[in-house]
Amino acid sequence: MQDKDQTEKNTDGTLILNVGNAIQNRRIDKYLHGRFSNYSRVMIQNIIKAGGVSVNGQKVKQSFQLTPGDTIQITLPELPSKEIIPQDIPLNIIYEDDDIIVINKQADIIVHPARNYKNGTLVNALVFYSDKLSSGLGEFRPGIVHRLDKNTTGVMVVTKNDTAQWKIAKQFQDRTTKKTYIAIVHGCPQLNADCINAPLGVHRTIREKFAVRPDTGKESITFYEVLEEFNGYSLLKVRIKTGRTHQIRVHLSHIKHPVVADDMYGGKVVYQWQIKNSQPAPEQPLMQRVALHAHSLEFIHPTTQKPVKFEADLPDDMQKFLDMLRKYRKL
Repeated sequence: MQDKDQTEKNTDGTLILNVGNAIQNRRIDKYLHGRFSNYSRVMIQNIIKAGGVSVNGQKVKQSFQLTPGDTIQITLPELPSKEIIPQDIPLNIIYEDDDIIVINKQADIIVHPARNYKNGTLVNALVFYSDKLSSGLGEFRPGIVHRLDKNTTGVMVVTKNDTAQWKIAKQFQDRTTKKTYIAIVHGCPQLNADCINAPLGVHRTIREKFAVRPDTGKESITFYEVLEEFNGYSLLKVRIKTGRTHQIRVHLSHIKHPVVADDMYGGKVVYQWQIKNSQPAPEQPLMQRVALHAHSLEFIHPTTQKPVKFEADLPDDMQKFLDMLRKYRKL
């Protein structure tokens, strides 16, 4: 019996692993994950469930206990490519130097590739635009130090080298950056300004959503100020002390003033005929995506060490909606 594990490869690509003396009562899924760390444990378990693994000629379950001398046969699928495809997607660049790129993110684009989105992301556009981007915070995220939701527009900073990345990322982590958003919400809050301090966590039953979770949620603090009030709607300036996923959207929904068109958290799509209080008509929605815009971002520049502030005007759809409110819904 061999002292060490050995691996052979058949002509058909099947791997043969001979288990050495050092392995005693080890679960096969854990053992294979240790041998093939590029594959996640979940992926290994799925390969076992699909019948892609046998021990001594017999199909096994993921909990099977290995002993010295066992012979494992496994067929591994090709790993997905880690290459990011450059795509010529227009970028609205507010500012650029040797360390950072500040962009005005458009609506309907996610920031980086994910499980169901390999193309058409902001990262695909950035890789096409520049060959100088930092490592990023995580795989498939070159240059990325913070995110905006898919349908949230506005100011984002991207880093071009790793020194700039960690310096700016630390400011986000230490909550010393200043982020100001503009939102149009349903209804008019009772208070002209307030602080929403409610812990957020993953929704109890819907994994894609977040919710106020006093039991398990993380500290989440949002400040809002009413800029203008209309019949049925309000324009808010929002600042966040913490940066939880969907924080502004969940908090404003929590106080019964969801962001317009945010159907995930109670907002409604709005049509022009509704704003005019006229008869229903077949037309495109006046506001069909979340009415939330990252208006400004302030931080310390990683090289000059001086405070910098960048702003982005309201996108056309929000500006048009606001103009309609001022014309037809003034109090």
